[in-house]
Amino acid sequence: MPRRPKKPCAYPGCPRLTENRYCEEHQRTENKRYERYYRQPETKRRYGTKWQRIRKQYAQSHPFCEQCFENGIYVPVEEVHHIKPLSEGGTHDADNLISLCRSCHARLHAQRGDRWHRHRKGNVENKE
Repeated sequence: MPRRPKKPCAYPGCPRLTENRYCEEHQRTENKRYERYYRQPETKRRYGTKWQRIRKQYAQSHPFCEQCFENGIYVPVEEVHHIKPLSEGGTHDADNLISLCRSCHARLHAQRGDRWHRHRKGNVENKE
């Protein structure tokens, strides 16, 4: 399957071409900015070193995106997702986790309405 053409980095004044939104250098900068200014402190506490170990172990035991795998497509795992979010009482238990590729992970969050600042009070409750 052909790849999409590279596009300019979205960071102001950066002339580099990239397949993602930002080039590697500016992706790190944007991630730091997000962690510092936008991520909630209680969320940051939930995803510490304990979560990193659990995520790594789960990804090793489930090496492919589970949703794509059901359709016969073998895509390496890129994200480990909580089926029931921690903010809603979910846990890090293996029965509450699913390994996903980036596109499936983004699709799940877009369907929930809790990504890209679109989450409005009552939005999730009305959909379910």
